[in-house]
Amino acid sequence: MGIIRIANAKQMLKRSITPKKNGMLGATDSPKKGHFAVYVGETNKRHVIPLSTLDHPLFRELLRWAEEEFGFDNSEGGLKIPCNEDYFEGLISLINST
Repeated sequence: MGIIRIANAKQMLKRSITPKKNGMLGATDSPKKGHFAVYVGETNKRHVIPLSTLDHPLFRELLRWAEEEFGFDNSEGGLKIPCNEDYFEGLISLINST
């Protein structure tokens, strides 16, 4: 079951990396190499974070929680994480400091 979740997350990540003309990402908005975009909170604030973040256990747990609560089916493209923006920013800061 964990492999399926990771595969789903990778599909969503691939969508968030691929520029779209009519989606959340415009061709000029694509993240720089080695990074991906996530959309966080009620306002879908865009954060561009390093791909290496995917290897961190805390981020993986956040992805698992988001999938269990909300699923990864997002036709708009981009990976949405429905948590508080302050929580997400704190988590990313913690991950980057380790």
